[in-house]
Amino acid sequence: MNIVIIEDEGLVADDLELNIRKLMDEPVDIVQIKSVKEGLAYFKTADAPDLIFSDIQLGDGLSFEIFVAGLVAVPVVFCTAYDEYALDAFKANGIDYILKPFTSKTLNDALQKYRRLKELFSTDQTPQYEALIQMLAGKEKQKAASVLVYHQDKIIPVSLDDIAMFYLANEITHLLTFSGKTFYPNKNLDELERISGNYFFRANRQYLICRKAIKDVSNFFSRKLSINLNVPFAEKVIVSKGKAPQFLSWLAKG
Repeated sequence: MNIVIIEDEGLVADDLELNIRKLMDEPVDIVQIKSVKEGLAYFKTADAPDLIFSDIQLGDGLSFEIFVAGLVAVPVVFCTAYDEYALDAFKANGIDYILKPFTSKTLNDALQKYRRLKELFSTDQTPQYEALIQMLAGKEKQKAASVLVYHQDKIIPVSLDDIAMFYLANEITHLLTFSGKTFYPNKNLDELERISGNYFFRANRQYLICRKAIKDVSNFFSRKLSINLNVPFAEKVIVSKGKAPQFLSWLAKG
């Protein structure tokens, strides 16, 4: 069996591949692809795989762009941190979706579903990826009104409008307000990214930044970007080279 994994986070891709190999009871060849650009180049020359596991948001765009090109028409299991994206991807003829962080059970369920449906899957069907890209491009993710934090013996709602950034330090999630106060929400950055909407950007694994907190952006080494904040913060916030185009596009829309 031939499987392609489309995922820009190396550790996530490696973990996914390891778990797939553990669950498979037949020989399997797995190829990892890390960007839309790499995917488009790969499928121009490679034979179509039996199955694709694909993240939706990659550093240089949406993975749907690969499928829109018409280079590959095989079952896809979408892996995403966004519930709304996952459900829409499923409706666009992906055979299944897995919400991150995935588990062995959800992964095994997707593989079992593939085995049941592979005989019925028709390459004559045309998934509506073009319409889905347009819908995602024009749709603002819904955001929560506030985030609950724990302070002494109380639970306090902090309005998202008052939050400059979320960040991870010493494995603990922090919340920094525009007034300089620090709180500790009982959620990880993946969960906070899902509920914070397009007003926040995940600069890297450690930082989730509000658009209003960004003073300006400087070029950094190796085509990375350094975010200069308008709130006091000691650490340098860096956007990777792979995420830089996505970040600048998001910033321009503000």
